[in-house]
Amino acid sequence: MPVKQVIVIRKDLKMRRGKEIAQGSHASISDLVQKVKSGAPILFDDAEKEWYYGSFRKICLYVNSEQELTDLYEKALASGLRVSKIVDRGLTEFNGVPTFTCIAIGPHYDEQIDVLTSNLSLY
Repeated sequence: MPVKQVIVIRKDLKMRRGKEIAQGSHASISDLVQKVKSGAPILFDDAEKEWYYGSFRKICLYVNSEQELTDLYEKALASGLRVSKIVDRGLTEFNGVPTFTCIAIGPHYDEQIDVLTSNLSLY
C-alpha cells in the first residue's frame, strides 16, 4: 500500500516562499525529532518503515485560515494519526507574534490520510 506524508500550509499568511519551505520542512521532520528527543528506543510501525526506508513521498496542500488548519489538526489527532503542529516564533515574520503556520500528517497509508485531506488543493 502506498505511504505518504501530507504537509498542509496556511496560504492566508502570504509567507515568503523560503519561509513556507522552512515551515513545511519543520513539519516534515517534527515527528522524528520528537522521537529522538524522547530518548526512548525509536520504533517505527509498518507505514513509517516503508516511508523512511523508501520514497519519503510528500504532498503539499493548503488551507486558507487558521481555523481550517486547527480543525484539520484536531481531526487528525482524533483519528489517531501522527500529526505535527508548527507554530512559528515570529522572529523573521509575523511581527514577533507566534503564528500557527502548518501541519504534517503522517507518514501513514494513503487511505488513512485521504479521508481527511482529499478535499484540499495542491499547493
